[in-house]
Amino acid sequence: MHRFYPDPALSRDDLEFLTADDSRHALTVLRLKPGTQVEVISGGSRWFAEIIGEENRTVVVRKLSLLHSTEPNLRVTLFQGIPKADKMDWIVQKATELGVSRVVPVAMERSVVRLSEADGRKKTDRWQKISREAGKQCGRCVLPEISRPVTVDQLIANENLPVLNVVPWEEADGFGPLALHSAYPEIDSLGIVIGPEGGISNREISLLKSRSFLPMTLGKRILRTETAGIAAVASLMSLYGEME
Repeated sequence: MHRFYPDPALSRDDLEFLTADDSRHALTVLRLKPGTQVEVISGGSRWFAEIIGEENRTVVVRKLSLLHSTEPNLRVTLFQGIPKADKMDWIVQKATELGVSRVVPVAMERSVVRLSEADGRKKTDRWQKISREAGKQCGRCVLPEISRPVTVDQLIANENLPVLNVVPWEEADGFGPLALHSAYPEIDSLGIVIGPEGGISNREISLLKSRSFLPMTLGKRILRTETAGIAAVASLMSLYGEME
């Protein structure tokens, strides 16, 4: 069944209106007709719906029944050290699929890539589009917030951090996902800091510790930056019952 995110500004009672891009895709590529059953995601909910027609080349659908939510109870924020090339595209896509609530790119001391403010805006727009497509594919009810890049100093100055925050680090030992879940079995929000290719500097680790970020291990092997965040999210989502 085809899935769409309608334009929230046009929502009216039980009617939803697809965006211009989705309407064009539905009409000219998929060739969907009135009566076609689709799924729409509106206002943080999934709906079984039916196409009823079009208005000025905008596809109109009627919501018929509410479907179950796909959103996890655990809200995870991924603070990802900005990696090289297009690795961040892949990270955003997979984080969306795994149920991450927010992705915050972090410019770290050992990051190879240095983004100007203009570059940061362009990259953020691109990552938001990637997240939207990934959310459509996997059925996310709420798309992750993709923030503008920040520094570690800006990160720790944020007053609205998750309840519990961890930083997988190659020098951490004896405190991994199982130990974390055992020590903190009931939390509703979690932050995970992942370093870039060059790792996290000692100064950054000290800053994060000063803000009560807990160093943790992801095992005996050193994972690449594009693997570490996804591995951490998947293992902790599983331990907190979000993959049952």
